[in-house]
Amino acid sequence: MDHTLYTSILTVAALFFCLSFLFTTYQILVGPNSIDRLLGLDGTVSMIQCALATYICWSLDTTVSNAMIVVALLGFISSVSVARFRKRDGA
Repeated sequence: MDHTLYTSILTVAALFFCLSFLFTTYQILVGPNSIDRLLGLDGTVSMIQCALATYICWSLDTTVSNAMIVVALLGFISSVSVARFRKRDGA
């Protein structure tokens, strides 16, 4: 594959990640209840993993894969703990 085409495709992917980070940040800040904020945080964790995978494709350096595993585990643990100990928003 041509180097400039490869770079431009990864640049477009990075721009989409930046845009989606802005949307989920808005959802986290404005979300009407805690479940909406939790979904925003889960989306952010997923986007961080995808952004790290895009970085791996861009730099051809796989040392970041351990960070991807840590982010996935932290995201899972935080989602389960919030879902387990959540109370109703009005109560």
